[in-house]
Amino acid sequence: MSIEKEVSYTSTNSYHTLNKLTNKTKNVWMVFHGMGYLSKYFINYFSELDAEENYIIAPQAPSKYYQDKKFKHVGASWLTRENTVTETQNILNFVDAVFEKELSGLIPNLIVMGYSQGVSIATRWVARRKLQCNKLVLHSGGIPNELQPKDFDFLRNNAQVIYLYGNKDEYITEARKTEEHLKGSNLFKDRLKIEVFEGIHEVNKASLLKISEQF
Repeated sequence: MSIEKEVSYTSTNSYHTLNKLTNKTKNVWMVFHGMGYLSKYFINYFSELDAEENYIIAPQAPSKYYQDKKFKHVGASWLTRENTVTETQNILNFVDAVFEKELSGLIPNLIVMGYSQGVSIATRWVARRKLQCNKLVLHSGGIPNELQPKDFDFLRNNAQVIYLYGNKDEYITEARKTEEHLKGSNLFKDRLKIEVFEGIHEVNKASLLKISEQF
């Protein structure tokens, strides 16, 4: 019978940024891509935001894989159900390192956004690190079941949580929609705002622009 063991080691991973962080920056975005994306492409969804006022940081999911039989297109995944607890901790340590390197001083408005699978990372990171963000944007993804209302009690009263999805999203059935609405209401109470756009399961750039202009 095999025995599963563990070993710790030092690892290096990449991330991408868009625009420059200056004294004119109004919003800093920490954004987590969905399954199958690479951060260098995902960050382009934010290219229409005001470059002077918005600085975007996109960590790269560490688990990469080929998406086609010709081994041409590469995608990445944050987590699977295999060794989820350990892998989550590894990922959060990586995100911490990115955050500390990029934002060591005073930061302006902080927006944390997860898209699709990235929602699971965004919510866990905010909850476990007790991260004070101005907005937590949950875009077309599922909230992890283990999270409890007490995990978000630390958020300031003016912090806003936006659950955002398309009305034609093929992954969000009526049952899933009801489940996520109930889960979100239970976790975030009055700070939850649900926004529905016209569209399918894809990043909605118009909604991102609207969020960036709300401060």
